[in-house]
Formats: sequence, C-alpha cells, structure tokens
Amino acid sequence: MCGIVAAVSAGGDVAGDVLAGLRTLEYRGYDSAGIAVLADGGIEVRRKMGKIAVLERELAARALPPSPLALAHTRWATHGAPADRNAHPHTDDAGAVVVVHNGIIENYRELRGLLQAQGHAFRSETDTEVLAHLIGHLLREDGDLHRAVRRALDRVHGAYALVAAAAGRPDLLVAARRDSPLVIGLAEGACYAASDMPALLHRTRDFLVLENGETAVLTPNGAVLYDGAGRPVERPPVRCDWTPEQAEKGGYPHFMLKEIEEQPDVLARTAFDRLRDDEGDVEFEPGFDLDDQALAGFRRLRFMAMGTSFHAALLGKLMLEELAALPGDTLNASEFLYSPRLPEEDALTVVISQSGETADSLRAMREVQARGGRVLGVCNVRGATLEREADHVILTHCGPEVGVASTKAFFGQVTALYLLALRVGRARGVIDRDRGRELLADLRRLRPRLDALFGPATAAPLAAAAELLAPAAGCLFLGRCLNHPIALEGALKLKEISYIHAEGYPAGEMKHGPIALISPEFPVVAIATPGRTHDKMLSNIEEVKARAGRVIAVGLADDRRLAELADVVLPVPEVPELLSPLVNVIPLQRLAYETARRLGREIDQPRNLAKSVTVE
Repeated sequence: MCGIVAAVSAGGDVAGDVLAGLRTLEYRGYDSAGIAVLADGGIEVRRKMGKIAVLERELAARALPPSPLALAHTRWATHGAPADRNAHPHTDDAGAVVVVHNGIIENYRELRGLLQAQGHAFRSETDTEVLAHLIGHLLREDGDLHRAVRRALDRVHGAYALVAAAAGRPDLLVAARRDSPLVIGLAEGACYAASDMPALLHRTRDFLVLENGETAVLTPNGAVLYDGAGRPVERPPVRCDWTPEQAEKGGYPHFMLKEIEEQPDVLARTAFDRLRDDEGDVEFEPGFDLDDQALAGFRRLRFMAMGTSFHAALLGKLMLEELAALPGDTLNASEFLYSPRLPEEDALTVVISQSGETADSLRAMREVQARGGRVLGVCNVRGATLEREADHVILTHCGPEVGVASTKAFFGQVTALYLLALRVGRARGVIDRDRGRELLADLRRLRPRLDALFGPATAAPLAAAAELLAPAAGCLFLGRCLNHPIALEGALKLKEISYIHAEGYPAGEMKHGPIALISPEFPVVAIATPGRTHDKMLSNIEEVKARAGRVIAVGLADDRRLAELADVVLPVPEVPELLSPLVNVIPLQRLAYETARRLGREIDQPRNLAKSVTVE
C-alpha cells in the first residue's frame, strides 16, 4: 500500500520525473499525495488530500523551485484520516529532514511521547511524522543522514519502506526497507527509488532490490547498499523486461479493461515457452528447481494466498487432485500463523501473490520455512520478495497489472497452476506421455478460442446483464466444482469495483441458506458450462426461477435449455472442463466492469482498496 518515488540527479529539475512515476503508482493508494524538493531556502513541500490530479493543481497554483532532488508519495491511509496534514512527505519541526514512508510503525505512540517530552511538536496523526522527527533529532547529534536513519530504525518496531533527505544535501537520499518493497533505479547521472519498478521504467530498466533490513545511500553517481550491521553489500542489478508502454493505458478508458483484453496473450506468455509437446510435459525455468524425484516425493501440497490469489489457490488444489491424484489443501495465508504445527517434511507449500509483496503471504511463507517446510512461490514480479525468498519459484510473466481489481494476474496464476498440476502428474506417473500431449494440445487450442469472448456477439448480452445488476443492492454467484472458485472471483470483482454486495457460493449450498434471499430484486449469476455438474447447475437455476429470481448465466450460446431458463446468457466457447475456469472468468470480469461503468464508479481505483497489500 502507498507509493514512493524519489530521485537525485547530477543536475536539472527532477520533479517532473518523480510525478510521472507517482502517477504510475497511484494504484497503490489515492487518499492523498505530496512532493518535496530541496531548494536554497531548505525543504519545500506540497501535499493535498485526494488524487494526484489535486496535487498537480496545487503545483500549478504554487510552483516548486527547480531541484535536482525530489521525493513524493501517494497514500493509502493507515494512521490518520485522509487530510492535507496527514499527507506525505513529512518533515521534522526544524525543517531539517523530510521523509516518505510506507508501512506501519507499531511503537509510534511511544516514540511520539518521548519526542514530545523533548519539545517536539507534531502537526499530523501519522506514524511517519514520528520517523521524520526521530531522524531529525538524531541528525542534529552528528550530521550524518545515513547514520541517523539507521539509528532511528534501531528504535522502530514494524514494517517500513522509506526515503529520507536532509536540508542542505541536494546530492543525497537515504532509503531503507523492512517488510515493505523498495527498489533502486540506476541511470546515467541519476539514481531513483520507488515502491515498484513500473514507476521508473520511463527512466531505467536496471534495478537493485533492497532486502529486509538493508539501507541504501543514493547519489547521482549510483547507490551503495548496506546490510543490517552497516556493512556495504555488493549485488548486481536486475534487468526488468517490462516496457513503459505496458504500464500505460494504451488508448483504453481504464487499465482494467486493457488488462482483461490482454488475457489471451497472457496465456501465451505464461504457458507456451514452457510446453514440451513431444514429451507431454512442462519445463519451468531454473528457479523452479524441482525434478521428478522431488515432485514424486511430496505427499501433499498446500496452497496459500490472499484475495483473488486465494481463488487461484482453490483452483490449484482441484487441478492438482485431478491431474496428479495428490491431496491438496488451501488456506488463507493470514490464518496459517495460528495453525497447529504439523510435520512439513513431506509437503510443498505453494504461496501465490501477484506482486510477490503481500504481507500476510510473506509471513506465512517464512513461517513454513521456520517449521522446516519448502515453499514454491508463484508471482508476477521478478525481483519481488516472494521470488527471492521462496525455495522455488514460478513467474507468471503477465506484465505489469495496474488496475486494483486483479484480472490478468489471476488468469496467469491459474494457467501456471494448471502447468504445475500437469508437471506433478507426469512426475508421479499419473499422466502418461500421450495424456500429457492431449492436455498441452488443449491449452494451445484455447488461445484462439478466447478471442470469441471479445467478439461482437458478446456486447448485447453483456449490456443486458449489466443493466440487470446495476440497480441491485446485492446478488449471488453460483458455481460447482471447478467453477465454484470462479463464482467467488466473479463476486469479488463485482463488489470491488461496483460496491454491490455479492456473494459467491457452491451451488449445492444454495438451499442451505442463500435461497432465502432470492427475489426479483436479488439477481443470481450462475456458471453453467458443459461438464460433470451441468445438469445440477440447471436444476439450481430452475430453483431460482421458481422463486421469481432473475438469472444471468455463463454458458454456451447454443445451450437451448439454459437459454429457456436464464434471463441473460453470457456466451462462452466450449472447452475441456479443466480449462473452463479460464474461459468463464472473463465474462464475469467484463460484467463487473460494465456494471461499475454504468454506476459511474472509479474502476481502476475503487474506494478503500489498494493494489498491493503490504501491511497486515
């Protein structure tokens, strides 16, 4: 949550670069925004409640002086309500230090009390201002900003990514990180810091990723990293293969729509280079590093994630059981810390996170490892904490996802988990070469079939379904077996961006409570594509219709029985049942988008949500 961008250059004005990067990070928080520069008179700050556009209007009215150093922030509120006074950056009361910070300082009240007792006066309710005062207090003792930051952080409990600057030092930034992501961008004559790589792609593709407990000193000549003991650390930069264009809308009205329509290409990027068609098997990159013997040795796989990634985890479990005959279980990562300590030696835990920085998922990963278990990370971001700290890794190669409501990242995760299940099935001898070839051929044939989901025949049903949903106060999503997680995901997408209350349920559970809600004002979205549960789903739809309910169904366009029952059918192509989740999720994503658009919602930046949940 929250976004940081900072820059220090050998000359010129860097405020424009920093603001451009900040706009790229607005998906991380949009309660307020601010920027600070160093000028001859000291530190100048502009900050405003609201989105970055509000800050830009403030800057147009009260311009900042040109400066070779700037640091900026877009906020998702944790301490203190959204307000100008609580927006970052924050300075100490002497105006000697300025700080931007992501995370939560757990002992900020105690530190604030100690500083107040020494005469410090605070202007905000934030934990970040406490950091600024503490660093400023320590800086006055010896004049070394890096040492002051390190000494301050020795007294801090909690999570942080921060960048600090000091008045009179326009050639120096100090950065630090614990349990909240921060990357350093390297360019000719300039050095940058940001919460996420896309913020800096307009200036560099070369990055250093700060590890937990590390600090960095940034100058126009580059960055020097230091470990927790203050010793210099040498590490080669990571080259990011994303392009600046991938992090832009590209003519679309919203990132979410762009990312929905990118999903056919995500299938190709995530899967096709890994398919070994002749062998009917899958070969992951070296970071996977699990051979047949290792995969056959596991007696269970555990899947852990949060939010949308948890729905992918549910599908991973089902696909694993289907293709590898191996028991699996799923758990919200936030709950694992409180689970009984069981033997881990025969288990592989699959931790799934789009950003690779989800705080609860990272804590769960470390707890598994502390208990002696092995972790396979599935994430989208090279250099992310999950990729670096997991014992094994699968990257989904979806490209940057900017819309807060995840779409293509979920698609990439499910694709990767299908490949994993197939790989484990081959290693265990459950799938032979011929069956493996069939499964890979199914996946290759899926790519052109996805195009039909965006064709002209889908427009009218989608509009009719959105018109039906838009006035509703709540609705129910029903699915069975492999499409129960898709019902959960469809409900989550709708509630995230339209603010309509939606629940996802296994359809067989409907009679055990939710059926009491059925009425003409309470629509039901049912996933009824061919497969082992098709007839049961049609029976569930009949039960809804018998109670005057209105039904939006996801199904085949030529399914006459479904067309007779449903008020609207969102058509999908017929595919093998195991791949149906990848097809069926797309019309539900589009339905959420169209409904939210009709309601005039902020689709890419829904209220109270941020893209990357980096605090617990």
